[in-house]
Amino acid sequence: MEVEGILFGVMTQYRGYAVEKILEALGRRRIPVMLIDPHDVVVRIGGDVTFRGQSLSELDVLMFRGFSYCSGEQVFFRMDLLHALERLGVFVVNPASSIENASDKYYTSFLLERAGLPTPKTVVTENFDEAMRAFREMGDVVVKPLFGSQGKGIVRVSDEDTAYRVFKALTLNNFVIYIQEFIPHKGRDIRAFVIGGRVVASIYRVAEGWKTNISQGGKPVACKLTSELEELSVKAAEVVGCHYAGVDLVEGKEGVMVLEVNSTPTWEGLEAATRIPIADVLVDYIIGKLKSR
Repeated sequence: MEVEGILFGVMTQYRGYAVEKILEALGRRRIPVMLIDPHDVVVRIGGDVTFRGQSLSELDVLMFRGFSYCSGEQVFFRMDLLHALERLGVFVVNPASSIENASDKYYTSFLLERAGLPTPKTVVTENFDEAMRAFREMGDVVVKPLFGSQGKGIVRVSDEDTAYRVFKALTLNNFVIYIQEFIPHKGRDIRAFVIGGRVVASIYRVAEGWKTNISQGGKPVACKLTSELEELSVKAAEVVGCHYAGVDLVEGKEGVMVLEVNSTPTWEGLEAATRIPIADVLVDYIIGKLKSR
């Protein structure tokens, strides 16, 4: 399928699997694409948003593919860029607000719980004593960075002395302590890939240990979700505000719970297991939305 008259931008620092697949899908449709390194974006008040002299306000659509490694100031500035481009009429995927919602694990948990979706017990605090109190209440917890992905920096704590050392280190370094009850899952959880209000592919992520992330050694196995789990996954993506998302589910004794919603998911393992061309489905969805605006 060829598409004329659309200028597509992809903003990323890291040209990994997902970005390559998106570029290939755009190439098959002969859609001009601007690959944008946020380091080289310039904003002028009273002027334009430009990348190496080219106006970004002329883009029809901009896909943002994650923060990579950057400072707090860079995160704020890049979110400002997305908000500004939305104001200038660019269709930003995912929307800036949804990236903010999903990037902050506390706010994701808050939104899921407020929408009535099942999610593990969670306590977030800067106070060491309150963190210890939460640990004693739950007994077996996962401590996560407030901002993070791919399972990096996540530790499981089930011993009070270890909890003391972990929480003390975090507070001494001015970190926020995000504590979530550990849900026994027998070495597997579910990743559902949602695009445009439907689950287009899903896998079990299977591991010998408790971390199931594909980037941490988990193995993808294709699976078919029940209609109830598909509905739960779609609702989770909608609550966070994503056009597309990777929704992580865990099967616990009290039923299935939503662990996280990823607004810039990759899909190498999922595509290998399911053989579904995720980038093609995603690009076609974006084109359809663009034409209906």
